[in-house]
Amino acid sequence: MTDAMRFPFMDTIAGSITEFNRERRVFGLRTIDGRHFDVRLSDGMSAELLRNLDEPYADASEHVDDMLTPGRHLFAYGVFYPEGDGYNYEAKRLVFQGRRVGEYGFEKPDWWINQVNSLAGFYRKAQFGRGPIDYKEYRTNIRLGGEKADSHVQETDTISRMVYGMASAYLLTGNEEYLEVAEKGTGYLRDHMRFVDREADVVYWYHGIKVEGDYERKLFTSEFDDDYDAIPMYEQIYALAGPTQTFRVTGDPRIAADVDGTLRLFEKYFRDHSGGGYYSHIDPVLLSPHHDSLRFNRSRKNWNSVGDHAPAYLVNMLLATGEQRHAEMLERTFDTIVEHFPDYDASPFVNERFMADWSHDLGHTWQQNRAVVGHNLKIAWNLMRMYAQNPKSSYRDLAEKIAGIMPAVGSDQQRGGWYDVVERVRQPGQDWYRFAWHDRKAWWQQEQAILAYLILFGSIGGDANREQARQAAGFYNTFFLDHDEGAVYFNVLASGMPYLLGTERLKGSHSMSMYHSAELCYLAAVYTNLLITKQPLQLWFKPRPDAARTLRVAPDLLMPGRVRLAEVEIDDKPWESFDPVAMTVELPESEDSLTVRVQLTPND
Repeated sequence: MTDAMRFPFMDTIAGSITEFNRERRVFGLRTIDGRHFDVRLSDGMSAELLRNLDEPYADASEHVDDMLTPGRHLFAYGVFYPEGDGYNYEAKRLVFQGRRVGEYGFEKPDWWINQVNSLAGFYRKAQFGRGPIDYKEYRTNIRLGGEKADSHVQETDTISRMVYGMASAYLLTGNEEYLEVAEKGTGYLRDHMRFVDREADVVYWYHGIKVEGDYERKLFTSEFDDDYDAIPMYEQIYALAGPTQTFRVTGDPRIAADVDGTLRLFEKYFRDHSGGGYYSHIDPVLLSPHHDSLRFNRSRKNWNSVGDHAPAYLVNMLLATGEQRHAEMLERTFDTIVEHFPDYDASPFVNERFMADWSHDLGHTWQQNRAVVGHNLKIAWNLMRMYAQNPKSSYRDLAEKIAGIMPAVGSDQQRGGWYDVVERVRQPGQDWYRFAWHDRKAWWQQEQAILAYLILFGSIGGDANREQARQAAGFYNTFFLDHDEGAVYFNVLASGMPYLLGTERLKGSHSMSMYHSAELCYLAAVYTNLLITKQPLQLWFKPRPDAARTLRVAPDLLMPGRVRLAEVEIDDKPWESFDPVAMTVELPESEDSLTVRVQLTPND
């Protein structure tokens, strides 16, 4: 250790206990990559159990000696003191992940259900108070405690993302108020943000509206630097996220018509029919991806334009309708990803940006030759969903390859959690892939890691997959939950402490709404209960009178034969007309919406 490094500092260590010496007040902690630390219990140290949103603080300080048993996973926060030829580490805070060895709070059957219920309550109150749900009051920017910022721009994507979260909360809880927020939000999007081009027979969505009293001004093109004065595909994609999840619940045929109209927009103006994939932007006048006004976005493709269809809306449309055309679009999308995104001769990270001919675009504004860690994990997660639908070995092989490579280059092997943006290539003499800007960790990238490793372990097993899933879920639930104000933090420092500056102190912004946090709750509940801990899961639906009379209730694209539909109730009465294997319910004709509760159970 050099003299320049001889100063004390506080930091986090995540790992499992190897031994505990009561006399010396020291226990051993092994990190996920196998390194060993001696952790000394300091005077005044606190210890606690992992707790969910809306759960009280659970002090474990008086039980530390009994809980420091080998194999238990915990997070330690303490001080590194430079002494001798190294450091002595003294813990100031311990967070145990469960009451016993092998127990993890986030693997309880109701953990993620309770969490999404708390999230939905936070955003409902933040946007509408305790009164009627009126989307004229919706604001994109929400402060840390839920107060609204002064901005009066209502962005289409952030409304859609909150609608997604509310629809997901209804699926897991059956709380009618959340469905009301979702349905009214979907209606508001249709009435205020949707443009129907009857001549071209397409639907597209405004960037948003600026509300000034009773007057609103439509914002047709994007307002953001990377996309300014253009129509970016990712905004059109995420405009569908909330309505599509609502469609899964209600079967509203108007939503299906909007999705179909937007799909025609994608096929007519964004899709590269000769070279494959979808262009990232079109100009607002000629609706061409090749116009000079697009500048650095001219004739470009990227992860968001090619891959984000799947998680944002396309998987959910397939689940809701079973239509082969959606399965074919998913297959085409993932074949494209498998063919063009891997670049393992040059980097352990996929390449995300391309020219029209699929040559690499390594000069794009902020991204350059950089990797978004979460996009790699998102690809692995969605490849495994697609593998369940269409078991091509290429899907599973790439998902497993990403899962095996990423921990060493994209995660924090000492503290836990996953980094943000890093350089894809190391320069001569460098041992570490450089951070593009910082070592902070964003909430949505933790989601991608949790879901990727949960579905990998739940589908094909592997101790490493389970360990990574637990490590990621442990870090997220230990450090991202805001127990004081509610909801989750945008970013934390590498140590896990909240980062609360600029837009990253907000709970609602252009980047953050309820989407990723609720998506995590919904799918973590599905994967954990049905694939891993083998617990039943209840879901709620509310099909309208004009919905299709076959209700599809499969919770996600899962490996065939793993889950079955065991029970159905309609309006609180048992219903026997269902297919347990196909997970479909034949609905009675009705003049009113029906409340359908289903129970799904693992087959093994």
